[in-house]
Amino acid sequence: MKVLGFDHVQLAMPQGGEERARAFYVRLLGLIELPKPSELASRGGAWFQCGALQLHLGVELEFRPAKKAHPALRVERLEELLSRLRGAGCEVADDTSVPEIRRAFTTDPFGNRIELVAAEAAL
Repeated sequence: MKVLGFDHVQLAMPQGGEERARAFYVRLLGLIELPKPSELASRGGAWFQCGALQLHLGVELEFRPAKKAHPALRVERLEELLSRLRGAGCEVADDTSVPEIRRAFTTDPFGNRIELVAAEAAL
């Protein structure tokens, strides 16, 4: 037995937030929405492709955003994305605590923390 890697990461979202999720994850970040299996579609939420992995958003009735736990997305042309996020009114916090990694943090429309890491990693 051996764990081979991650299949997907899941974040929670409030009920009825699918369009806000699409606006952020598809239109701003550029992820691709995946159709949910019909057996799961009635639960709400949304699934997105992110490179070789998937990011799932599942409805949580007593939703509370993840303020510390977070996915880290590797991004080409990070500065361009950060500018786009700021232009859309998203709060972006640059982080220099790890000098060899260019990264920043933002939140999705529900307050979940999202880390954005430059694909080139080093400054």
